[in-house]
Amino acid sequence: MNIDILKRIGVLILLCLLQALLLNNILLFGCATPLFFIYFALSLPRNCSRSATILWCFVMGLSVDILSNTPGVTAASMTLIGAVKPPFLEIFIQHDSEENLVASPMSIGVTQYLYYAGAMILLHNIVFFTLETFSFFNFLGWLADVGGSSALTLLFVFVAANLGKR
Repeated sequence: MNIDILKRIGVLILLCLLQALLLNNILLFGCATPLFFIYFALSLPRNCSRSATILWCFVMGLSVDILSNTPGVTAASMTLIGAVKPPFLEIFIQHDSEENLVASPMSIGVTQYLYYAGAMILLHNIVFFTLETFSFFNFLGWLADVGGSSALTLLFVFVAANLGKR
């Protein structure tokens, strides 16, 4: 087996356990929960094929669903992230960048990374909380959940991306 695949499996297991055992118990201001497992999708390299990216993201989402008792919500939102990540990443990187580029604040710049990660996290959280509530009767509560969780997740992802490259 390739060492990169073993590393990804290890990171997948670590992030699933971190999310299920620790981060799911955090609820700031009644609306903000860090959904840090999305960092797995953001840290996949550029040369990972679209089908492999979708598969990795689906497995991550399904694992979090199993451990968190959220039937299919995370798998659906992570699969969408896996599908849009490769073309979306091309918007934020230079076209002459290396093929095995992993998006980080150091590789694409802090501002570009914040835009990239913020947009991906926001898209994920919109889908995640829409499927979770499956209703727009409490629009302000849904908006607070999406906004608060997106901001908190972006903070966690940005800190992890800066720590991971040092």
